[in-house]
Amino acid sequence: MTSEHQTLALILFSLFIAVTLGITTWVSRRRHGSTEEFYAGGRLFSPMENGFAIAGDYMSAASFLGVSGLISLFGYDGLLYLIGFLVAWLMVLFLVAELVRNCGRFTLADVVAARMSERPVRIAAGSSSVVVSVLYLVAQMVGAGSLVGLLLSDTGPAARTLTVVGVGALMVVYVAFGGMRATTWIQIVKAVLLIGGAIALTVLVLVRFHGNLDQLLASAAQRSGHGARFLSPGLKYGGGWTSRVDFMSLGLALVLGTAGLPHILSRFYTVPTARAARRSAVWAIGLIGGFYLMTIVLGFGAAALVGPDAVRASSASGNTAVPLLAGFLGGGADSTGGAVLFALVAAIAFATILAVVAGITLASSASVAHDLYASLRRRRARQRSEVAVARVAAVGIGAVAIALGLLAQDMNVAFLVGLAFAVAASANLPVLLYSLFWRGFTTRGAVWSVYGGLVPALLLVVLSPVVSGSPGSLFPGLDFQYFPLQNPGIVSIPLGFLAGWLGTVTSAEEPDERKYAQTEVRSLTGAGAV
Repeated sequence: MTSEHQTLALILFSLFIAVTLGITTWVSRRRHGSTEEFYAGGRLFSPMENGFAIAGDYMSAASFLGVSGLISLFGYDGLLYLIGFLVAWLMVLFLVAELVRNCGRFTLADVVAARMSERPVRIAAGSSSVVVSVLYLVAQMVGAGSLVGLLLSDTGPAARTLTVVGVGALMVVYVAFGGMRATTWIQIVKAVLLIGGAIALTVLVLVRFHGNLDQLLASAAQRSGHGARFLSPGLKYGGGWTSRVDFMSLGLALVLGTAGLPHILSRFYTVPTARAARRSAVWAIGLIGGFYLMTIVLGFGAAALVGPDAVRASSASGNTAVPLLAGFLGGGADSTGGAVLFALVAAIAFATILAVVAGITLASSASVAHDLYASLRRRRARQRSEVAVARVAAVGIGAVAIALGLLAQDMNVAFLVGLAFAVAASANLPVLLYSLFWRGFTTRGAVWSVYGGLVPALLLVVLSPVVSGSPGSLFPGLDFQYFPLQNPGIVSIPLGFLAGWLGTVTSAEEPDERKYAQTEVRSLTGAGAV
């Protein structure tokens, strides 16, 4: 890109940042400083507003950059991510949204602690939520580094480092000063921009092929160098039994993980009623489903028009496929139209990253303050100090995410999000479902369920090809790979459920029938909900 085109793109970046900082400043002047305002935005959002915010939270860099890149490189096998991401919302809609809104207040731990010994359960659930959030944040940091490196024609370590640090600093500002209300409005703006950008690119791709999807797929297969294999299963996950099991493990993690993501669960507390939470989920499903259909066109369009070789040359993991496609559709990288369209798409993708990291950071800092810190302090001191602790926690979580993001900067963002989904499905989903539906569930079962899924999931990731033993791992020069799968979900998710059952049946604690009855009535009817 020429210096004039780079300047244009940077102006668009700066414009979005200025708008979002303006929203944050406006909200910070209007807020009352209460925990409910900071964590849940005062529960004042409508189902449609919250649905757009959920969609904005969920349609991350993994969806817009990572999945499109995987489709452009691996064809059919890249579609697994989209299918898993979308099917997961059926579980959220039917099993989680309304019940969580009725039983909880701000975090996942609120639901579980309602009928258990509060302190150990909050510490376990809060720790798990922070770990999942940090893993999710790493993926967004990697996407930001790839995007801005491409924009500045500098993909070196220095450019990526500055980008990741800058994104981390911005997310801390959004959370510390704006809380949930500012974060929600940023996500709504981002969702509108992202869907609008996806519609524009999809229309341009279809116009190129005269609306003929068969011609699009045939061109993508021909350009890929794999022929018909590009449109069939197995190009990425068909090399042997290990890759096939890895395929199933990833699918299991994606389908089950959404219901355990802290930043998604926290969104259901921003509406006034459980019915509004369910309607929010319906809005989100419609928006996300339409977006993912367009992402399929964008992925195959990048394969057909840009070509996998050009995508790999820019980013080995495919993270820059959509921006490259935008530049091509506008007339090429050296044309004004190509530069303008590229800059618009890059700005939208950057907005996506900023909005998502703000939501995740808020959810994780809430877990630190509301669950971990509050469990260690006397109740009378909680209300005054929780919001202050959450703001400090946002800084610490941002620092950890920045450090890990710099380590993982050569990995595909969708793949990294798959790891976060696996940990969420292993540690958070079992304890959530047991708490809502098992009458005999006990405190020991809850604690064992969280740690029984969290520890194996993290340990298996450390011992997998993700960390060592392969050219694309975090530490390619080391080899302590003992677990053959890249995604641990197929092993760690059953372990989480098994640990919860084992902890309950071996516990001397008698289940509190009265608390379970109260929780059941509250979850199903909303009586007594906050």
